[in-house]
Amino acid sequence: MTRQATLSAIRAQSDVPVLVIGGGINGVGVFRDLALQGVDVLLVEMNDFISGGSAASSHMVHGGLRYLENGEFRLVREALAERNRLLQNAPHYVKPLPTTIPIFNYSSGLLNAPLKFLGLLDAPSQRGALVIKAGLTMYDLFTARQQTLPRHRLHSRESSLARRPALNPDIVHTAQYYDAWMPYPERIGLELVLDAEADHPGARALNYVRVVGATAQAVELEDRLTGERVTVRPEVVVNAAGPWIDHANDALNRGSHFIGGTKGSHIVVDHPALLAACAGDELFFENSDGRITLILPFMDRVLIGTTDIPIDDPDDAHCTEAEVDYMLEAVRVVFPDIRVGREHIVFRYSGVRPLPASTAATPGQISRDHSIRTIEAGVRGDYPILSLVGGKWTTFRAFAEKVTDDVLHRLDVARRGHTAQIPIGGGADYPVRGRDGWLAKYQVETGYSRQRLETLLERYGTRALEVVAFCGMEDDAPLDSLPDYTRREIMFIAAHEKVVRLEDILLRRTALAMRGVLSRAGVAELATWTGAALGWSEDVIAEQTANALDVLASLYGVQMD
Repeated sequence: MTRQATLSAIRAQSDVPVLVIGGGINGVGVFRDLALQGVDVLLVEMNDFISGGSAASSHMVHGGLRYLENGEFRLVREALAERNRLLQNAPHYVKPLPTTIPIFNYSSGLLNAPLKFLGLLDAPSQRGALVIKAGLTMYDLFTARQQTLPRHRLHSRESSLARRPALNPDIVHTAQYYDAWMPYPERIGLELVLDAEADHPGARALNYVRVVGATAQAVELEDRLTGERVTVRPEVVVNAAGPWIDHANDALNRGSHFIGGTKGSHIVVDHPALLAACAGDELFFENSDGRITLILPFMDRVLIGTTDIPIDDPDDAHCTEAEVDYMLEAVRVVFPDIRVGREHIVFRYSGVRPLPASTAATPGQISRDHSIRTIEAGVRGDYPILSLVGGKWTTFRAFAEKVTDDVLHRLDVARRGHTAQIPIGGGADYPVRGRDGWLAKYQVETGYSRQRLETLLERYGTRALEVVAFCGMEDDAPLDSLPDYTRREIMFIAAHEKVVRLEDILLRRTALAMRGVLSRAGVAELATWTGAALGWSEDVIAEQTANALDVLASLYGVQMD
C-alpha cells in the first residue's frame, strides 16, 4: 500500500485498536509483534524510521559486560540470549564481533561491583585483570546452554603486542571475547516494518507523521509533507517515542516526566593505520576517566565512541567539539603512537538514550534496562498510554514481546505466536553455511557476476533476489559517481523501502554518508534516480539535493567539494 493510500484508508476508517507513536527500534518491534498476532495497528514516526536515538547506536549487539558491575544480571542474561537470537534471525545484518580488552593492571576494581551495588561508590574506577576475568566468566556461563560464539580468552602481554605492535606497551594482558555488531541497524528496523505489513494488511506504518493534539477519545496526526491532518480513535496507545516520550505525552494532554536521557556521540574516521592496528577486533576499554570507550572497525572505516552526557532536550543533541576532543584523545590510551586528528573524521553523529529519570550520581549508574510506564484511561483520555522507557537495541524483541502481551491482555486477544525464531527480512533462508552454493546457483540463474551477487547479498540478505529481479526489468547501469551501486538499485530502494526524502537513502537505507564516500555530484545523481522512482519534478529533485547537503553538513559534519 502506498503512503497516500494508507492515509486515505485512515481517513475512511479512523478506529484503530493500537496506535504506536515512534518508529525507533522499540516501536517497530512492538509493531511487528502485534502484526504477527493479527492486531490492526498503526505506527507513526515524526521523522524517518530508525532515525532518532535508534540511529545513533554504537552498532553493537551485546550483553552489556559492564552492566554486571551495577548488579543488572537479569538484563545481561536477557541481552545475551537476544544477541544470539539476532545472530540467528538476522544473519545478514548481525555479525560475530571479536572484541579485545586491553588490561593495564591485575587487581584494581575488585570492590567496584559490591560497593556500587551498595551505593557506596559513585565514580568509575579502573578494572583489572581479575575483575575482567570474573565478568567474562559470568558472561560465558549465562550462555552456556546457547553457546553460539567462542568463549573468552586471556592473552599475555607478549602475545598481545606480537599481534598488535601498536598497542600501548603498558598493558599486562588483553582479554578477547565475542559479541556481535550490525553494519546496518537502520535496515533491520526497516525490514521489521516491511515484514509486519506483509504479514498483516491491518498493520500500517507511516514515517514523517507526528502527533499534534488529542481529545479524550481521539488523537490528531499531521502529515509533515503536506500539513494535512487526520484523526484516529485508538483503544490503546503505545508511546515509543524514545527520548521524546514526555513530549509525546504532552501532545496527548497526559503530561509525564519519565525520561532522563543521556547523549552519546560517535565519530567515524578514515584512517588505514588505525584500522590495521585493530587487527579485525573491536577494542573495548576504559578511558582515563573510567568511562567505557570503543574503537570498532566499520567496513573500511573506524567507528570511535561514545560519550555519556545528561541532556534535557533531545532536539539539542549534536556532537560537540569537546566530545570530538575526548574521543580523539581516547584513542591514545590504547594506541599511543597513532595520531588521529580532525582531518580524518568523515562522519559524526549524536543521539539520546531514552533512560529513565534518575538521581544517580553518574550517567553510567543509570539502568539500561527497560520498563513500561502506564498512564491509565481517565479524565483526560479514554485510552491507556503505555510509555516504553529505556531499553537497548539488543533487547528490543524481548521488550516488544512484554509490551505486546500487555496490549493483548487489554484487547482480550490471545497470542498466536512468538517472534523468537522468526527470521527478519533478508535473513530468511540466508546461506550462513552454504554461501558458495547459493552464489553459484544464482550466478547461473540470473547471469549476474559472483562479485555483484555477493555485494547484494551483503546489503540485502536474500532480498537481494528482489533487487536483481527489479534491476532486470529495464536497462540498468552503474552510477557514475558510485559505481558500486546501479541506477535501478537506487530506484528499488526508493520505490520499495518507504523513502520519502533523499536523506533517507543517504543516511538510513545505505551507509554511504557514514562511510564518507559521497560527493556533491554523487548526491545529485542519487537524487536524480530517487526522483525517477518517486515521480519528483526537476524542482523537487533540486530541493531534495539542497536539503540533503544541508542536513549532512549541519548534523553530521559531512563536508563535500
